[in-house]
Amino acid sequence: MRGLHKKSQVTIFIIIAIVIIVGLIAYFVLRGNNSSSIPRDIEPVYSYYLNCMDNTAKEGALILGQTGGYIENPNFSPGSEYMPFSSQLNFLGMGIPYWYYISGNGVIKEQVPTKERMQVQLNDYIKKNINSCNFDRFIQQGFVVNLGDVKEVDSIVNDNSIGVNVKQDIEIVFGNTTWTAKTHTRDVNSNLGKFYNLALKIYNHEKQSSFLENYGIDALRLYAPVDGTEISCSPKIWSVDEVRENLMNALEANTGAIKLKGTYYKLSKEENKYFVQDVGEKVSANVNFLYSRVWPTKMEISPSDSGFLKADPVGMQEGMGMLGFCYTTYHFVYDLGYPVLVQLYYNDEIFQFPMVVFIHQNQPRNYTSGQGLIDVVPELCKYKLTNMTVYTFNSNLNPVEANINFKCFDTSCGIGKTLIKSGEASLTAPFPQCSNGFIIATAQGYTAKKQIVSSINPGVVQIILDKKYKLALSVEGLSSDDRAIINFMKENGTDSISVSYPDQKQIELTEGQYEIKAYIYSNTNFNLKGSTTQKCVDAPSSGISGIFGATERKCFDMTVPDQVISSAVSGGGKEKYYIAESELQGAKSIIISPEKFGRPAKIEDLQINYNKIETSGLNIKFE
Repeated sequence: MRGLHKKSQVTIFIIIAIVIIVGLIAYFVLRGNNSSSIPRDIEPVYSYYLNCMDNTAKEGALILGQTGGYIENPNFSPGSEYMPFSSQLNFLGMGIPYWYYISGNGVIKEQVPTKERMQVQLNDYIKKNINSCNFDRFIQQGFVVNLGDVKEVDSIVNDNSIGVNVKQDIEIVFGNTTWTAKTHTRDVNSNLGKFYNLALKIYNHEKQSSFLENYGIDALRLYAPVDGTEISCSPKIWSVDEVRENLMNALEANTGAIKLKGTYYKLSKEENKYFVQDVGEKVSANVNFLYSRVWPTKMEISPSDSGFLKADPVGMQEGMGMLGFCYTTYHFVYDLGYPVLVQLYYNDEIFQFPMVVFIHQNQPRNYTSGQGLIDVVPELCKYKLTNMTVYTFNSNLNPVEANINFKCFDTSCGIGKTLIKSGEASLTAPFPQCSNGFIIATAQGYTAKKQIVSSINPGVVQIILDKKYKLALSVEGLSSDDRAIINFMKENGTDSISVSYPDQKQIELTEGQYEIKAYIYSNTNFNLKGSTTQKCVDAPSSGISGIFGATERKCFDMTVPDQVISSAVSGGGKEKYYIAESELQGAKSIIISPEKFGRPAKIEDLQINYNKIETSGLNIKFE
């Protein structure tokens, strides 16, 4: 019994010791963190401090979300003429680092922050800003608040919260009461982690599937000329500026229509499923995809000439237009790059990040990690060594601002733009060195002018641009079923304009000497009989004799099938005419009166009418 009594005493002492230790631990923990241990008159001051800590953490999280996971942005890299994307997208005056972009010198770069880096930047932000808490109103009430230096901040970004632990001495004195704490822990409500994880899913989905590039290619083929064939005798001409504007409008609308599979929207039409992407989860947060035409956009089209895309009809050349059948075919190759800003938001929280969408030669560019080189800057354009001055005028020697390009062989380099200053439009800039290059000046409302120059040594170049005048076109004497093809060929051979009337009733002309040729086509209905003729050629002999140049006669039959001629030349003519600028300035229309030969009824009439084009004149007048 005595032994049992001793064991009971030991057990009691152990329990008492445990209670004391637990009590001490609880005392020190609650002393620093639990508001229940704070004297009632001190509690409002410490609650304000904790709220200030909450707000500082939320401010840091807000900045992280607004700028793609950064508080301190990476070093800024500017864009260039060849690739206009800097390392940041300027959105409402705020620089947001691209997660994926192509630098000014053509290097592919990624700037995707890790969650650990976000936490480090948030820690630094809290450490720098928590001492900005203003205790003045409490000091006026008689409180004394002593804040020590922030020793350490540790934050953890979770899906729906941010755990924040701050080590900072705080002493609050009020009357005879003094209270201190050293460590402060808060759990701050925030969707930063959830948004960041979803942003990563979107970004990786884009890298794997290039869905943004694919939407861009669809818009390109719907709203810009890429390739096609049309039965037409009229040349197809597109202004590069208009193509750019139409395409940017389409990209702006189509990018904004993209959705993620989720519950934050309802599709108004079944066909809108085309814009829905599945990133592997059912998204509840609001998601926007944005592109703006004011953002830097790269668009290069080839072949293009002096700001225009042109496709000439086949069948209008000499010797091919007799039957009145022609077609226009075209194929243009695009390099297109533009930013897309992805926004995730819920209530007043947002996370957004931009990336550059790049289409190379009409195909989506493959995403690569790290860095890679794109051949965007021609070698010649990297070495601009010779300073030259270019002046641009109109025919009245008034200054005209113009874009200046320099072409040497098959390489073209952008130089800059002449600007009006002190009554002259000029540009002084370094040019690549080339003994027989061309300076090309282009300006809105003027015909592009190309001037040969040597850029080995510095020099001055003066370029006079011809103003374009838009006139109404009228062809007199046509029947209701007639149509006309009018060719305007300038004497220098550089400007050729073809118009299909009455489909086209306007034309832009500049001053100069022209050869104007008109073909009138009328409906006909006669058969062109098929024929079979034998063609013979001298071909190398078979066997060893052919090695020594011996030949033998080989013949074959060439068959032309029957054809129905439904449209043929019934009139026309040609005229050499100097169009003076004074005529263009005072006129609203140009009227052309060709001769009529009569509708052909047989193949012989067809050939006669076609030959008459060369011997018949045109009456041309301006009104």
